[in-house]
Amino acid sequence: MSFVAASTTSLVPSSSTDNLATSDHLRQPLADYHPTVWKDYFLQFASESLEVDEEMGKQIETVKEEVRKMLFISATENPLTKVELIDSIQRLGLYYHFEREIHELLQLIHNTYVQNNQILTHTQDLYSLALLFKLLRQEGYRISPDMFNKFKDEQGNLNENIASDVEGMLSLYEASHLSVHGENILDEALAFTTNHLCSVTIESNPFLAAKLEQSLKQSPYRGLPRLEARKYISIYHLHPSCNQLLLKLAKLDFNMLQKLHQKEFANICKWWNKLDVQRNLPYVRNRIVELCFWILTVYFESKYSKARSFMAKVIGLLTIVDDTFDAYGTIDELELINNAIQRWDIGCLDDLPEYSKLFYKELLNVFQEMYEDERKEGRSYSVQYAKQELKKGVQAYMEEARWLNNNYIPTTEEYINVSTVSASYATLSTVSFVGMGDVASEDVFKWAQTHPKAIKASSLICRLMDDIVSNEFEHKREHIASLIHCYMREKGVTKEEAIGELEKKIKSAWKDINEEFFMRPSRVPKPILMRVLNLTRFIDVMYKNTDNFTHSGGLMKDSIQLVVLDPLPI
Repeated sequence: MSFVAASTTSLVPSSSTDNLATSDHLRQPLADYHPTVWKDYFLQFASESLEVDEEMGKQIETVKEEVRKMLFISATENPLTKVELIDSIQRLGLYYHFEREIHELLQLIHNTYVQNNQILTHTQDLYSLALLFKLLRQEGYRISPDMFNKFKDEQGNLNENIASDVEGMLSLYEASHLSVHGENILDEALAFTTNHLCSVTIESNPFLAAKLEQSLKQSPYRGLPRLEARKYISIYHLHPSCNQLLLKLAKLDFNMLQKLHQKEFANICKWWNKLDVQRNLPYVRNRIVELCFWILTVYFESKYSKARSFMAKVIGLLTIVDDTFDAYGTIDELELINNAIQRWDIGCLDDLPEYSKLFYKELLNVFQEMYEDERKEGRSYSVQYAKQELKKGVQAYMEEARWLNNNYIPTTEEYINVSTVSASYATLSTVSFVGMGDVASEDVFKWAQTHPKAIKASSLICRLMDDIVSNEFEHKREHIASLIHCYMREKGVTKEEAIGELEKKIKSAWKDINEEFFMRPSRVPKPILMRVLNLTRFIDVMYKNTDNFTHSGGLMKDSIQLVVLDPLPI
């Protein structure tokens, strides 16, 4: 079971709805969720003021000006000399401070060294070429990977000679994660570099050894921005050409943001505690801290503080709704809850099961709060689109509940069509745009409503990775057939073969997301696409080997500790 899991539905009489405590014995087996690992720890950071430390802010601004001077390029200077500096700024989590400067530099490099999507330089250095390819692609340029064919042998395979160039291979490994459909050379490069790098031992270069270990555990491109920055800052001092100014700025900036994020987490925890979910809705996973972290991975910048607050409340309430459909409600109760959400009317309150009135009323309150805030800035339309997406997600929960109630096993196509909506990633993508300001125009919300390629792919990755890691836990109780079982039944294959096919679909979906990024001109601004990418990154990290949201005591807890609680020594 996970936040995105398909519904279970307890098949007990609807007459048990009025008393939560006395009806629980009729709903067995309930999901066995462990209690929160954080308790009330974050409440110590609660604050009405989200202002940053003034002295720290001044230090950061001073150092930022020095870094801007480093990015400046004279008329006689080769812009390629700035490539490693740009890469370091990005890895250290400082990109958002220098977006305009980096954009102009990469545009200059593109205009100077790229023709017909081909990079035209005389260098034969694999490290530099792969790094340049990666940076230009991340900026949204559709750069051809054909230049890597020069590293093939006469048989058309990547030359074994490059296996000794560990730095070059690692650069190619990272670049190959930005592939799109039809780029066989990058698929070959990923397989080749992964195979060779996994057996490499490095003793003479501790920085490269640490960087290699981190990248093989988690592709930086698919990693969580704050977590990747934290890990890279911790090893950057080992870099043979470590820029002390950059390192100082990275530490100051990380710690400043961390203090802001602590306050935000605490304020959301206070809101959650007012609902008293643990007592009023004990069947719900108490994961509000983890949900705050989920949202922090979507956008960490201080200017998105309001958007994070909105989104954290919505995802908190969505988790309650999800767990109600997945692990508690009877089929009759769920019909009433779904009908109320589709109608979106406080007048529905009297028709609802007693236990559900609390979260239904709060759902309407939160969206009204969002509406009032956005209305002041002339963007009330944003909340209407977000509401419509949430309704679609809940309707998909209901469809799954009916499948279980009727003992119906859907076809693979039926399952994907419904469960990618119930994964709620289209809902979360749309909600993430609320509070982002003018960049999220009404055209952006209209684009999202069509479920474009990037959002469809993100939803599919979410559903498939969740199904793969949550399958056994969920089927300890009554549950609809997972996609794995639907595929096994329909195709007549083993569980291992089914998982193998789903993993191929995940790889293909990542290429879909990349294609949306490299379309020029893009249909929506890059900051919008970044929200979709970051939501997908969360799934790639937290659902890779297990459901680290539901079972939150391991990787999830460690990540929150690193990003939100442990400051960096200056």
